[in-house]
Amino acid sequence: MIMVLNHFQSLCSSSDFCPCSNGVSLVSSRLTNQEGTTNSMSTSSIRKPLIAGNWKMHASKTMVADLLKAYTQLDDESYANAINIVLFPPYVYLPQLAQTLAAANSSIQWGGQNLSEHKNGAYTGEISATMLKEFNSEYVLIGHSEPRKYYGESNERIAAKFSRALEGDLLPIVCMGETLSQYEQGQTEQIVAQQLAAILEIACKNNHLRELIIAYELVWAIGTGKTATPEQAQQVHAFIRQTIANHDQTLAKNAQILYGGCVKG
Repeated sequence: MIMVLNHFQSLCSSSDFCPCSNGVSLVSSRLTNQEGTTNSMSTSSIRKPLIAGNWKMHASKTMVADLLKAYTQLDDESYANAINIVLFPPYVYLPQLAQTLAAANSSIQWGGQNLSEHKNGAYTGEISATMLKEFNSEYVLIGHSEPRKYYGESNERIAAKFSRALEGDLLPIVCMGETLSQYEQGQTEQIVAQQLAAILEIACKNNHLRELIIAYELVWAIGTGKTATPEQAQQVHAFIRQTIANHDQTLAKNAQILYGGCVKG
């Protein structure tokens, strides 16, 4: 937890990636140009960094209380103006998190780790957009590498979830990235383009959509002992932004492209 607090304090001046303990992944974003380098635009035009903490299947009531106490101690006006923080706890802890943050009048937002592409029905173990909104969720993760790997979530299904999230007034953070074998075969851009295609078809048809959030996960660097360089990540970020621009220039300009990673401590 201390590591999280220290990195939050230094985020805006130093790093685009904020690690924390217990296998919790975090993603963050600065506005970048299409070449993938940090943009030297004026301060007024730079987008606020977004920090998204996915707690995965880690938590307990005590852990949630302790983490939220630490988060809210940092959540003063200066932090609220500098960064956006979104937390993604396991579903059963959403009520505790929502109640605690609301009582603290916190600027921190929250969301679901996934959602069903269906509105409702006999889908055991699933959760709907409506259910997430009942706890004032604003965001939802879609297309994370683990559901893709363990539950066989296809690009088509993820696109259906993307559509359902928008219909349910949730802002989806769409995760994508290539596996180790795909990376070694030089298929990075091909795979990412395929993952983007179905999402963009929906996004470009939605006249009210003015913000698109993509989290690029370097799946091949997770648990393999291999390490990606900042240049490798930025290269793919630039490719993603250009691909979006090929469909919609305005959407590309407003898109936030995040770096997704996980550190175990």
